[in-house]
Amino acid sequence: MIRVLNAGFFTTIQDKGRVGFAKFGIPISGVMDSYSADLANHILNNSLDTALLEITFGGCSLQFIKNTMICISGADFSPTVNQMKIPLNTRIFVHNNDVLSFGTRHFGAFCYLAVKGGFLTEIKFNSRSFFQNITDDFMIRKENLLPFLEFHDFKSSHASVKTKKSYFKKTKIKCFKGPEFDLLTKNQQNLLLKNKFTISKDMNRTGFHLVEILENNLSQILTSAVLPGTVQLTPSGKLIVLMRDCQVTGGYPRILQLTEKSINIFSQKIAGDTFVFSILKL
Repeated sequence: MIRVLNAGFFTTIQDKGRVGFAKFGIPISGVMDSYSADLANHILNNSLDTALLEITFGGCSLQFIKNTMICISGADFSPTVNQMKIPLNTRIFVHNNDVLSFGTRHFGAFCYLAVKGGFLTEIKFNSRSFFQNITDDFMIRKENLLPFLEFHDFKSSHASVKTKKSYFKKTKIKCFKGPEFDLLTKNQQNLLLKNKFTISKDMNRTGFHLVEILENNLSQILTSAVLPGTVQLTPSGKLIVLMRDCQVTGGYPRILQLTEKSINIFSQKIAGDTFVFSILKL
């Protein structure tokens, strides 16, 4: 079990999300960066659908009430155990009363804390992922107790995996044409694919708004299905890249669709970061 000493900016329990419930209006949710989350679980030999702690911009502090093995992947928020620096993407043993803290941000937006066997919070619609009005809590709070099974087998080696920091610096976001892409004029299509775009401060697990405007003379569409990674063009010309907690339908033209890999890369960007869209050929 973990006692939350400081919850940080926005910390949640996440897994692979709620697939198959869109007809009830329930978002998929789940980890923002599935690559980093999978890496943490894989290093611990957990199933890839095991629930982890998703930590946004660091700042949290956690006390372990049981012995276990952990791995932290994704963004680098200078993690320490008992004020001693620990590496990312490495199997680490922690003991009763050890305190894990996160400090200065070096890169990325989301990091993942996996524990051996995963966090055992409530399951709603086949998932432990936090989401307001579905789970009792939508974020971790100070003094929360997060359950997991105690682990004592400390004979295993400190396995680790090296990752490239370039993953967090990629500026080419690969995607496919969306259902309404061909309704854009050739000039609009060229602007969309040749211009740099900037992530605005209006960003969360539902969607990232972009700063630059793409002139929009399209009519709104009938309410249609949307997914994480769908790029919507609003009547004002603003672009919204939908993320894991997005709604299941929308009435704005869907002009692009990010690949799963690109959603992971894009999720690790912060306000002010710039990028370009790159369309893949089917």
